[in-house]
Amino acid sequence: MKHSSPSKNYACDVSFNVAYDERSTKHQVVILGQTGENSYSLLANELRRQDCQISCFNNYTDLDSATLNQASLVFVFVSGLPAHVLYAQIGAMLRVTSNISVIPIVEYADQEKAAALLELGCVDYLLSPFSETQLTALLKRHQSALAAEESFVTCSQAGRRLLAMAQRVAPTRAPILITGETGTGKELMARYIHRFSASHDAPFVAVNCAAIPEQMLESILFGHERGAFTGATAAQPGKFELANGGTLLLDEIGELPLGLQAKLLRVLQEQRVERLGGRKEIPLDVRIIAATNRDLQVEVAEGRFRADLLFRLDVLPLHIAPLRERKEDVLPLARRFIRKYAPHEGQDNLLTEEACRALLAHDWPGNVRELENILQRALVLRNGLFIQAQDLGLETVTATARQAQPLSVAVSLAAPLAGGGKAALRASGKLAEYHHVIETIKKFGGHKTKAAESLGMTPRALRYRLNAMREQGIQIPLND
Repeated sequence: MKHSSPSKNYACDVSFNVAYDERSTKHQVVILGQTGENSYSLLANELRRQDCQISCFNNYTDLDSATLNQASLVFVFVSGLPAHVLYAQIGAMLRVTSNISVIPIVEYADQEKAAALLELGCVDYLLSPFSETQLTALLKRHQSALAAEESFVTCSQAGRRLLAMAQRVAPTRAPILITGETGTGKELMARYIHRFSASHDAPFVAVNCAAIPEQMLESILFGHERGAFTGATAAQPGKFELANGGTLLLDEIGELPLGLQAKLLRVLQEQRVERLGGRKEIPLDVRIIAATNRDLQVEVAEGRFRADLLFRLDVLPLHIAPLRERKEDVLPLARRFIRKYAPHEGQDNLLTEEACRALLAHDWPGNVRELENILQRALVLRNGLFIQAQDLGLETVTATARQAQPLSVAVSLAAPLAGGGKAALRASGKLAEYHHVIETIKKFGGHKTKAAESLGMTPRALRYRLNAMREQGIQIPLND
């Protein structure tokens, strides 16, 4: 069987911890600016003292691509540069290589430029004149980002802005609300923020508020004493206690019942927690990160979420764009998953050009999680060394056609069924389960509560099941 050649590696594969040159223990740093600039000497001397290897250029036009590709940090003195020239030059640097962190150095009067450059994708800025302490703190933040174990792969402008914002909010202790569709990587972003924070050595604890039965959730969050309820044979600390000193991720916070929302609000306000059946208040020092795929403003308007709790959580908002809006990230992510699931192959460029085109043409309703599942499956089912377009099992219909004719359960599971064996058996069971769920909802005219009762589950559990189906790339042909 003749195979297409592997694709050219024409998409960047970048995360903030890839920027570091692994062949050297030194930061490769570029300084763009005139030697007479205020703070120029301080910057150069301090970087040398920090054991950085620096290259200095008077302006952007003197900078060669080889030096830029080796750099992890670029400091740019912006004084005297017209805004349109500055934005064009820094935008060009970020497009040429995403392996760099660009730091503009601005005068007090130029802070408006700094804000625009942060929007463009710069990770931070220095206000001139600055001190050695401020520069050292910036370098430490950058080093923490490079050392982050959980990397968020992106080369899109939206992704770079998100990572830049994550770097700036991570050192604080203020609550963060991460929003985005199912499968976009909200927990991964929460872990990145924790790893980049000052308390990265402290615990990171995650709770999925949608996956735990309501009657158990209070005990899991706040803990309980022995005898607090039937079956409580021993005292048990809650997730707040376990996360003390570190970070607590409240995933799917929009699914939290109203009664527990009130108790959560009190814990956040008082920074103390009391176990069920206990009388002692336990002081807390926990950084809260909440995540949701729901529009909490709509939930508040419809009475399903407390406005005061939203105000408490939504101090530092971060939104992760869906994968269909950042197609530049599809191929870098695909190659990352190939390295993850086929490390023994020693390469990540197993995608043919036809496979790359198929990946880029897909709308990814299940976002990054769907992409990961498809690449994992393709690695198992491929015929030969390279991954062909047909190995991906993707639809060829356009997004418009998909909206007019929703993806069927049978089509989404066709590849595992065709493979035979245990995979086919599992897929067959899922096929029957998903078909039964959809038919039951249709039977009750889209009424989720009645459908849930008929299925023998809570409405909350049904919503969780529907989310899982969407992650498999199945579009629910009903309003929910």
